[in-house]
Amino acid sequence: MTAALSTLQSVFGYSAFRPLQETIVQRLIDGHDALVLMPTGGGKSLCYQVPALVRPGCGIIISPLIALMQDQVDALRELGVRAAYLNSSLDPGTAQDIEQSLLRGELDMLYIAPERLVQNRMLALLERARIALFAIDEAHCVSQWGHDFRADYLQLSLLHERFPQIPRIALTATADVRTRQEIVTRLDLGAAEKFIAGFDRPNIRYRIALKQNPRQQLLRFLRNEHPGDAGIVYCLSRRKVDETAHWLQQEGFNALPYHAGLSAGQRSSHQARFLREEAVVVVATIAFGMGIDKPDVRFVAHLDLPKTIEAYYQETGRAGRDGLPANAWMVYGLQDVLKLRQMMDNSEGSAEHKRAEQQRLNAMLGLCEITSCRRQALLNYFGDELPEPCGNCDSCLEPAATWDATEAARKALSAVYRTGQRFGVNHLIEVLRGVESDKIFQFDHHCLPTFGVGRDLDNNQWRSVFRQLVARGYLSVDLERFGALFLQDKCRALLRGEEALELRRDIASKAVRQQTRTALPEDLDVALWEALRECRRELAAGQGIPPYIIFHDRTLQEMCLRQPRSIEDFGALSGVGERKRDKYGAAFLQVIDDHLATVPS
Repeated sequence: MTAALSTLQSVFGYSAFRPLQETIVQRLIDGHDALVLMPTGGGKSLCYQVPALVRPGCGIIISPLIALMQDQVDALRELGVRAAYLNSSLDPGTAQDIEQSLLRGELDMLYIAPERLVQNRMLALLERARIALFAIDEAHCVSQWGHDFRADYLQLSLLHERFPQIPRIALTATADVRTRQEIVTRLDLGAAEKFIAGFDRPNIRYRIALKQNPRQQLLRFLRNEHPGDAGIVYCLSRRKVDETAHWLQQEGFNALPYHAGLSAGQRSSHQARFLREEAVVVVATIAFGMGIDKPDVRFVAHLDLPKTIEAYYQETGRAGRDGLPANAWMVYGLQDVLKLRQMMDNSEGSAEHKRAEQQRLNAMLGLCEITSCRRQALLNYFGDELPEPCGNCDSCLEPAATWDATEAARKALSAVYRTGQRFGVNHLIEVLRGVESDKIFQFDHHCLPTFGVGRDLDNNQWRSVFRQLVARGYLSVDLERFGALFLQDKCRALLRGEEALELRRDIASKAVRQQTRTALPEDLDVALWEALRECRRELAAGQGIPPYIIFHDRTLQEMCLRQPRSIEDFGALSGVGERKRDKYGAAFLQVIDDHLATVPS
C-alpha cells in the first residue's frame, strides 16, 4: 500500500484514503475481484484508478456513457495520467492510434464502451496487450429489472472466461438486494468480495410536496433558494421539457432543454454548456444526467413522479457530488401515478416485468406519502439502515400534520364498492358529497346509502383521501376503465373496523424556512473566492474543459481559508497533486498575492 498511498498523494493530491477505499485498492492490487456499492460522490473512481496506476499494464474501464468517458479522461490527463477512450464518437484513424498506444504500453487507463468491448476484434486486441485490471462502471446496467438496463452488459461475463487472471471490479451507486445478486450472477463475480459503503448522501435535503401550482412552486423554489445555481429539472415527457425550459427562459433563467427528440448536436451542445458554464439549468427527461460528473449541481427538481425509487435515487444523486449542501425537490400528484401506470400497461414487457414495475411504482408513491423521515425510508429500501431520523428532510424539519381518517377512509371505500368499482375519483366524490348531477341520476347513485355521507370534507380533502388510499395499497386504479378505482384485499380489516388509519393532512405549500444555500463558510473572503473562480474559469475556457476539472470548489475554498504564499504550501492543499501544482500553482498564487496586496494590513 506504500505505492498506492504515494500515488494517491502525488497524482490525486489527497493525503489519505476514505473508509473502505484502502481495502478495495489493496484487494485489486493483490489480483482479486471486488463488487463495490458506494454512494455518488463517495470516491468510487479512485478504487480502480489507483490500482490501475500501481499494477503493471493498462486499466480497462467499461462505461456505458460517452460523455462521462470524455470528462474522466480529460480529468485524468490534467493529473498527468496517460488516459484515452474508445467509443463511437472517434473516427477510425484516431481509434487505431489509441489501439496502437495500448499495444505499445503507452496508456495507464483506457475507457471502452461495452458494445465495443464485446466485439471479437477488440477482445483479440486486449489479449495482445498488458492489462492491469478491468473495471465495470455503472454495473447495475446488467440488471434487466433495473432502470438503466443495457443488453451489452449481459455479455461481460466473458471477461472472466477470456482473462481469468486479471482482477475485475464492478461498481455502482444504485442497487437493491435483487440487483446486487443479479450483478454477481451475470458478471460471474461469485468469488468477489463485496464492499457496501451505504447509500446515504447526508448533504442532500429531500423534499416532496403535493402539486398545487407546479410552475409557481418551482419558481418560488428556484428564486428563494437557488438563484445563480446550476441544477437539473426533470419532467416525464419531451413536450413538457420543451415547454418548461421555454417558460424558465422567459422568467430569466439560463435554461436549456435536453431529451432524445433533440438532434445529437443540440444535446451535445446543451450538455457542454451545462458542464462549462455557471448557473445553467437543464430541463430534461431521464435521458439526461447519467453521464454527468459535474460536482457542483446544487439542486435536482422533479416536476413529475419518477417510476421507481431506484430512478429517484439515481437522479437526485446528481446533486451535491462535491459533498456541499444540495436539494432534491419534487412535486407530485395522483395524475402522475395514472400516467405512469398507463405507460407501464402499454409497454411491451412481460406480465412478470409489469408486476415488478407496479410494485416499484407503489414503493415510490409510498415514499411520497409517508409522514416519517424520508431518508430512513429511502435507505431502508436499499437494505441500508439509519438508526435515527436524519434531520435534513422535510418530514424531519417540518413534520407533517396527520389526522384520524379511519371513518373517512371507510366512507371512501364503501363508495367504491357500492358503485360497482367502475368509477373514477371525480364521480366518487360527487357521490360522497351528495352532488345531484346528471351522471349521479343516470346510475341511480343518489339512492345509495353512501350518497351525501361525506359533506363534511371538501373536494380537495376527498382527493387527498383517495390519493393516499391508492398510495397505501387499499385501492388500485383500473386504467382500462378510464381510471376506475377498485378495492384491494388490504382494505378488509379497515372496513371491518379492525384497523385505524392516520393520513397526512395536505396543506397549502409555503415559502420554505430552511435554506440550503450554505456552501460558503462564514469566514471565507468572498472577494478572493470570486477572483479564484474567475482564474479557474479563464484557465478552463482556454483549454476547452469544465472548470471543475481544474479544481473543485472545495479546493478553492481551502485556498481562500489557508491563503498559501509558496508553491510548497499550494501543493499541500487537498486535491492538488504534483502535476496540478506545477501547472496551475503560479496562476492561483498570483491571484492570492494580488488580492492580499489590496487588503489593508
